[in-house]
Amino acid sequence: MDNSLFGYKARNTWINHATGTAKLVGFLALTTIGMISYDTRFLIALTILSFVLIKMAHIKYQEYALLLKLVLFIGLINLMMITVLAPQYGEQLYGTKHVMFGSGWFTITQEQLFYEFNLLLKYLFSFPLSIVLLFTTNPSEFAAGLNKIGVPYKVAYAVAITLRYIPDVQSDYRTISLAQQARGYEISKKSSLIQRMKGTVQIILPLVFSSLGRIDTISQAMELRRFGRYNKRSWYQEQRFSMRDVAMILWSTLIVVIGVLLFITNGGRMWNPFK
Repeated sequence: MDNSLFGYKARNTWINHATGTAKLVGFLALTTIGMISYDTRFLIALTILSFVLIKMAHIKYQEYALLLKLVLFIGLINLMMITVLAPQYGEQLYGTKHVMFGSGWFTITQEQLFYEFNLLLKYLFSFPLSIVLLFTTNPSEFAAGLNKIGVPYKVAYAVAITLRYIPDVQSDYRTISLAQQARGYEISKKSSLIQRMKGTVQIILPLVFSSLGRIDTISQAMELRRFGRYNKRSWYQEQRFSMRDVAMILWSTLIVVIGVLLFITNGGRMWNPFK
């Protein structure tokens, strides 16, 4: 498989060998406490931990570079909209006002920038955790993990099929793109915007039809195998818990406890360095 394709790849790391259930529980625990907290020190520590995990999982930057740029782009747009629509929100949260520049409605304060920095940290720490979970967990094993924590197996299996389908869609996109370029549809940066849009349409339409055909094939195969007849099912990729999984859950729990203790110390979710 092409290393640049987005999706699961078998790697010989301890994170890969951990069960999907343990990784899913750890992911949910860390992202939940991180999204609730507004303690900058805690969020910076989570961000560092997340990128350390992505390094330990041997996931190359090229594999998630495009998605990272997309997340940062959307995140920056969100921060810009907050600045335009609610420039005094940080002042209301922290209860102080240290003006940096501007006046009236568009007065930019240190509190506002600090609040938006915390939001940026939330994007930065949650993204690597998501990448580690998706890139190191076999889709079938991930479905088994979802089912273990109470998700109906039909939903869990649908998630597994979706994850398996992502690399296929990327592969089809590249194949169709090369075929259309060979027919004269230019989609590189050298062409004009209109030409690139026309070329993109020539790629998307065949991709949509091929995807619909594949979905129909899968649904028919599942129907012939009487999928969903019983209330429970077994999982081919299901793993038993090991000490590695227990340790992962315990460490995740410890981090959550630290986050809760910071709430108590700070008197709430916010860490206010302005007082």
